[in-house]
Amino acid sequence: MSLKFARILFPTDFSEFSLHALEHARDLADASDADLHCIYVLDEAYTYWSGMGPESIPVGPPPEEMLDLACTRMEDFCRQHLQGLKSEPTTHVTVGRPFAEIIAFARREHIDLIVMATHGRGRIAHMLLGSTTEKVVRKADCAVLTVRGSGQEFVMP
Repeated sequence: MSLKFARILFPTDFSEFSLHALEHARDLADASDADLHCIYVLDEAYTYWSGMGPESIPVGPPPEEMLDLACTRMEDFCRQHLQGLKSEPTTHVTVGRPFAEIIAFARREHIDLIVMATHGRGRIAHMLLGSTTEKVVRKADCAVLTVRGSGQEFVMP
């Protein structure tokens, strides 16, 4: 049996972990002659922290500036890592809850496969923060390939 995909989504947070998943996304896109979509979601939690009211001290740049920075980072990321594919990848930058935006994008664009990294957080951080990848795996309508970065050890819970 041969697996072919027409549309592949690669969510990134620009981390080293995501680069391991990118290798798989690129290879699968080229092997399947698939369209590769690359998405970065600026976590809306940032806007909650930065918008605490007129009397608060700003904790960072305004959301519009963060969105501009995210778009610039995506352009740089593409120049560095998405050259040489059979077809030109498309990029998307949005604001929201990362898992929800990834799933919504996949549904809207009829994505066949999501290829994303796992971060291998510790048990406490995982309980407190959850896992974007885990939420996508549980809720996505399409197949999801998760890629563990090199050097990540599995620890039995």
